[in-house]
Amino acid sequence: MIVDAAPLAGLTVVDLGQIYNAPYATLLLALNGANVIKVEPPTGENLRGRGKVAGAGAPFGMLNSNKKAVTLNLKRPEGIALIEQMVAKADVVVENFRPGVTDKLGIGPDRLREINPRLIYASGSGYGSSGPYRDLPAMDITIQAMSGVMSVTGFPDREPVKAGPAIGDFLGGIHLYGAITTALYQREQTGRGTRVEVAMLDSIYPSLMSSLGLFFGSTGDIPTRTGNRHSGLAESPYNVYPAADGHVALICVSEAHWRALTTLMDRPELADDPSYVTRVARVARIDEIDAMVGDWTRHRTKQELAELFNGAGVPSAPVREIAEVVADPHLRQRGMLREIDHPDMGPLVVPHSPIRVGDHYAEIVPSPGLGQHNHEVYGGWLGLDAEEIAALEKDGVI
Repeated sequence: MIVDAAPLAGLTVVDLGQIYNAPYATLLLALNGANVIKVEPPTGENLRGRGKVAGAGAPFGMLNSNKKAVTLNLKRPEGIALIEQMVAKADVVVENFRPGVTDKLGIGPDRLREINPRLIYASGSGYGSSGPYRDLPAMDITIQAMSGVMSVTGFPDREPVKAGPAIGDFLGGIHLYGAITTALYQREQTGRGTRVEVAMLDSIYPSLMSSLGLFFGSTGDIPTRTGNRHSGLAESPYNVYPAADGHVALICVSEAHWRALTTLMDRPELADDPSYVTRVARVARIDEIDAMVGDWTRHRTKQELAELFNGAGVPSAPVREIAEVVADPHLRQRGMLREIDHPDMGPLVVPHSPIRVGDHYAEIVPSPGLGQHNHEVYGGWLGLDAEEIAALEKDGVI
């Protein structure tokens, strides 16, 4: 049996990323075979520092598998000189500093692409390198606020809330990975590198499709928060309903789904009742529909409901706790979740890449210790001798 080679084998990435956004993009690159060198300040990047709080450092372990780690002081001219040597031999540089920071350091895209015209220089940021918001500080919660996500999340009689996942950071990271791989393909055609950038605000806007549909289809009113109902109020039933031991999510997007549900509820007459026979009719009676479905689901367990709905082909799922998801047999059997013995954190469940190319699926290598690969990268790759490396360590450059 021929096993596909790692699709990005031979690619070298200098990773200046921090926290979630860029590190997720470079994780996807690493798990597809790229040689990713994570560059951190001598004290470690922000996310590594969270390890001082119990459990808070686990994201570093989950986002930096299969990478090499070096330390480097970018505020020292000797540190800049080392970055320039690395860039001369690299294919990609990835960073998610605020726009303009790398230019001030002397390692902006124009300078680095002078050194290596084939370089892909990839930037992730909150608002991008142009526009009136360019210099605003950005974190996931501020992007959720600015993008409208918070305005449509939660219940109409309560304050706006953020989505639980860091959707701005990770949607930005996914798009940044896509931008890098797109630019690499372009380089194959032209022989030249380029600059790519992804703004979190840009990335998150398309996810508002249902809310935007409600907005453009109305008289211009701002879409209200719809709780667990469809963001565009275009489907019913579509909600989270009570079960005897928790909750279940349910949606009927076709008449076949609705008919199957009425049969399960032992109310087949509802399928042909003019009051409910079409999607538009059901949406007009959304409160009534939700009450009927909830009265029926609350007397059954999540497992019982899941078996009934799955057997009838009705889209649904039990609302699971994080502990249930981490232990999920489906994600583990597919290899998406891997349990490793991390040298610093002990037993840890880490994610693999959702992107599958052929039958390549890398073994997980735990995230590296701070500066773990200094000698390998600066000595073996850049060719510095032991005395030079020792002097850099003594002077606080690495």
